[in-house]
Amino acid sequence: MLTRRTMLAGSMAGASLAALGPKLAFARAASEKRLLVLVMRGATDGLALAAPLADPAYRQHRARWIETYADARKLDGIFALHPRLDEFGKLYADGEALVAHAVATDYRERSHFDAQNLLETGGTQPFQRRDGFLNRFLGLAGGGELPAIALASALPLALRGDNPASTYAPSPLPKASEGLIERLPDLYSADPQLAALWQAAQQADGIADASDMRNLARASDVGVLAARMLRDPKGARIAMVDLPGWDSHANQMGMLDNRFRQLDGLIAEFRKGISPVWKDTLVMVVTEFGRTVAMNGTNGTDHGTGSAALLLGGSLRGGKVLADWPGLAPQNLFEGRDLKPTLSLEALMAGAMAEHYALDAEKVMRELFPGRTARPVDGLVA
Repeated sequence: MLTRRTMLAGSMAGASLAALGPKLAFARAASEKRLLVLVMRGATDGLALAAPLADPAYRQHRARWIETYADARKLDGIFALHPRLDEFGKLYADGEALVAHAVATDYRERSHFDAQNLLETGGTQPFQRRDGFLNRFLGLAGGGELPAIALASALPLALRGDNPASTYAPSPLPKASEGLIERLPDLYSADPQLAALWQAAQQADGIADASDMRNLARASDVGVLAARMLRDPKGARIAMVDLPGWDSHANQMGMLDNRFRQLDGLIAEFRKGISPVWKDTLVMVVTEFGRTVAMNGTNGTDHGTGSAALLLGGSLRGGKVLADWPGLAPQNLFEGRDLKPTLSLEALMAGAMAEHYALDAEKVMRELFPGRTARPVDGLVA
């Protein structure tokens, strides 16, 4: 629970920490593998991220947007990458990134709230569970000794649960004087929980070195900060970042042009900063569901089903598009309007995480996403 005392401690350090309890945020890690999870909230249009130009029906549905991909990077014989994803495209060409297409969770309705809840909890029904799939993974992969952090002011649902996790965001408040900071440990020394919070906040703030960041408005700053947190020998080993603003009901191409540019900037800065441990790093970029195939009357798209996900990493078997492509002809659409999902997002994430951490994939699938029938995707990580 956030109290005046914990809020004061966080603001004085320039960090906001949550759900730590008496255990420090950055204890000795049980694994040196790194994992970054980026959630594109709002339902990203996978057909804009990687456009199936070779599908005749795509050109019929989205004729006004075809020119966007005239000089875009061709991923294979079917798909072209959105031109703003240049850094991702370079990693793809180097075999360190891949696109998974026609992908979705088991959810088949179109509510952002329900879909995001299921994405984060791994449950089979909305609001069925109170813990997150990433928190359960902390126990599975590290026995609760795998330091995790969200670059946010509040702990996201995916990291809530029995295993400790923290949050960090640069404070917009003026930095406290050195004298005050030196006296605060004495103030909190009699309270074990506050003392631990204060020590963890100081440690996180030192690792972040975020004096040049008053907030995280620039996505590139998020990439820099995530790399600092995961690269440091005493830092986190799992990080989560929310990327809001993907609900493209109107003027989609202009909006997504900006969103993909920001995402690519984040990827570029993260890749540069994490370079010393890139071989031990996996990045997953996911969204709650996709968009309609057809455009609406305001040059946008509406809530759909199938979308796309991205994987990146120094040991990834990339340079490919994972897709059992269903096609976009009317008879192939889900409920006559959406890209039909042919790949389980849960199976993709479970398979990638299991191989990255050398864990039993079936067990990871059962623990993180119980009740699913899909088998974990294999052959993703070398």
